[in-house]
Amino acid sequence: MSASSPIPTPEQNAGPVSPLARIDRAEITPLEEILHLAAVLSGADFAYIAWQQGPALHFRATWGFLAEQQAALSTACFRTLHQQKPLLIANAAEHERFAPRGIPLENTAWCGSYLGIPLPASAHDRAASPLAAAESLADDPSLVSNPIGTLALLAIESDRFSAHHIPLLTILGRQVTAQTELLLQSATRQQLVHARQRLERALAMERGFLATALESTPALVVVLDCAGRVLRWNRACELLTGMLFDEVVGKPLVESVMTEREAFGWTMAKIAEAANGQMVGPYENYWRSFDGMSRRIQWTLRPLPGSAAGEKPQFLLLAAQDITAQRNAELALLSTETRYRHVVESSLSYIFTTTLDGRINSLNTITASSLGYSVEEMTGKQLAEYLTEQGRALFSECLRTVPESGEFRSVIPMRRKDGTTRRIEFSSRRMDIPGVPSFILTHGLDVTDQLVAEGELNLVRRQQQLILAAVDDGIFGMDLEGRFTFVNSAAARMLGFSADHLIGKYTHETIHHHHADGSIHSPSNCAILKALERGEAVRIRDDVFWRADNTSFPVEYAANPILDDGKISGMVVSFQDVAEQRRLDRMKDEFISTVSHELRTPLTSLRASLGLIASGSLEKRPEKQKQMIEVALANSDRLIRLVNDILDFDAGEREGMALDRKVIPAIDLLRRASDIAHSEAIHAGIAFRFDAPAYTVYADEERVLQVVTELIHNAIKFSPEHTVIRLSAEQFTSDQVKITIADQGRGIPEDKLEFIFERFRQGDASDSRDLGGTGMGLALCRQIIRQHGGRIWVDSEVGKGSSFQFTLPAGSTSPTAS
Repeated sequence: MSASSPIPTPEQNAGPVSPLARIDRAEITPLEEILHLAAVLSGADFAYIAWQQGPALHFRATWGFLAEQQAALSTACFRTLHQQKPLLIANAAEHERFAPRGIPLENTAWCGSYLGIPLPASAHDRAASPLAAAESLADDPSLVSNPIGTLALLAIESDRFSAHHIPLLTILGRQVTAQTELLLQSATRQQLVHARQRLERALAMERGFLATALESTPALVVVLDCAGRVLRWNRACELLTGMLFDEVVGKPLVESVMTEREAFGWTMAKIAEAANGQMVGPYENYWRSFDGMSRRIQWTLRPLPGSAAGEKPQFLLLAAQDITAQRNAELALLSTETRYRHVVESSLSYIFTTTLDGRINSLNTITASSLGYSVEEMTGKQLAEYLTEQGRALFSECLRTVPESGEFRSVIPMRRKDGTTRRIEFSSRRMDIPGVPSFILTHGLDVTDQLVAEGELNLVRRQQQLILAAVDDGIFGMDLEGRFTFVNSAAARMLGFSADHLIGKYTHETIHHHHADGSIHSPSNCAILKALERGEAVRIRDDVFWRADNTSFPVEYAANPILDDGKISGMVVSFQDVAEQRRLDRMKDEFISTVSHELRTPLTSLRASLGLIASGSLEKRPEKQKQMIEVALANSDRLIRLVNDILDFDAGEREGMALDRKVIPAIDLLRRASDIAHSEAIHAGIAFRFDAPAYTVYADEERVLQVVTELIHNAIKFSPEHTVIRLSAEQFTSDQVKITIADQGRGIPEDKLEFIFERFRQGDASDSRDLGGTGMGLALCRQIIRQHGGRIWVDSEVGKGSSFQFTLPAGSTSPTAS
């Protein structure tokens, strides 16, 4: 594929799973017969039916070789699928992609010729004649869209296939598509039958399972209607109450099992809430049992929605458990002082009880000492006195929540006696003991150090994220399979992707798939993947990465393994875009070459002139001595101009030039510059012509005069004798004036026009030797004009002359003029 149309990556070419992939290998006999027929009729050595998925081309049926898949980029079918039309390669040894060896085929020799067609997604829109359909396909590239795969023929010799084989192969390709559709339809019907049978078996099993589970579970399970009447009642309920299901079905639950008549109304209210779609509970009531005693039951009520979305509940599911023994144990624990002291005082956690309004009833020693108090100091006080402002708000929520829900959990800041704050994880529960006022039992854990550690860990992670975001180098991570795991913003910016888009993609196939010359970069030769496989660090100074727009840029990168407990878990790669660095290196080399030449040439001439004068050999030839002095002076001036140009340009780039702007007639600038160059123009036989009406500019007179003088000096230097230099000014826009210096010289080649305003660049490398010049003049001119807010450019035609033009703010726009 040409450079203007880059081959898409396998990721870009991968679409939905092909129907060929869904055909069982045991059912491909019809496809193998069609493939055999195609190979025999065309004289092919090899043939296959294949589809592409990801980076691989998968073979569904083959003839003449055995293989299951091959890298898609190495095949000709990759282009056939991309172009969606037949592809004929008569001589692969001369093809732009496969020269000189030919087309590789897995487990076979290299092939010299290839013919492949895309397989259409469906068999509709056929022409009346199969041959006519094939000819239409060959003429119209858009006929086959979204192909399901390819039918390909290959031969070891070149020129085995021709365009006459395309209609034949197209007819057979349609047969492949038709057979694929028939096989898939048959498989689909069988799958539907099997799925329906599995669903029926699963439904029967589920019903049996639910019935068995309902009856075998030790939990109490009751199904009610929305009025609270019993509809279903499991075996556990029968064993607890001694009542069979037939005895309670259709009766209100509260009247059938609950012994506290004062709780009937409250319980019916909770049933009404559940009927409105709310889950209620857990709550506790006393239920009658088979032995006439009451048992304490904890229950939760859940609504069961109807089959339609948004439909109100039709049934209520009550799940309950007998907690009589548990509550008796809690009562025994709390009522036995010795056991209570042993458990509470030996605990290293905060344990204390409060009244429902938050007053401390009791607490263990660790609670008081951790806060810097004694048990006596805190007993009887409001817990809020030992909380921060935030803690008091949270504890107020606890006092509101516990009476209703029975439990509360939160991390509450407590203030120690010395003023420091500790963060305590509260687990509070309402306790209801017969004969004792209800109270709140709280178990607390000091999680201050844990939270601080978590905060420090989060800070470290945040700092790492900020560091990755702040560095200019691109950094990304890879897992053991070579996929992106993280990408910093600099890397995403240089690669032209978003970081989220890259995560999970294969690094090599996304950014490292080709060499700088456009040839395919095999993963087996990738330095990064090799380093990942070996667990070694690698540094590469000359390579390229590819951006999202299929353009490449030079990089230097270092890849280092990520070790987790001594095992390699991936790689981290840091890279730099070195295009600018290489440009600066070239500029440095040019600078050293040009400046050394510009210094050496005048110094050599200056030394020779002064040497002749000092030797006394010219004392009797005053005219020659004067000439040598003039040569020495000219070269001294040349050295001064070089140094001044470099200093002016450097000062302008670093801190800008100080401009003393004022309104100046454009004609005055042009005449002053021509007067400065008058003697040089007379000596060169050059004349000036002025065309500058009464336009004014708002600029620094000396700086703009420096620009015009430089342009006139260049025009004289490159113009033949008896020619004219035209100096003009005209209105360019409503607020800008354009000044033009046009000569009739030799002109500038078109390929040099974009370089002449750069430092140390001239239209011809020999100019600095033959005509003198530092290569800094035009670069300094551009800098001066840009600082004035204008621009400078040149129009030139070789053999006819050049026209240098620049714009300046018009004088009417200046503050003085207005």
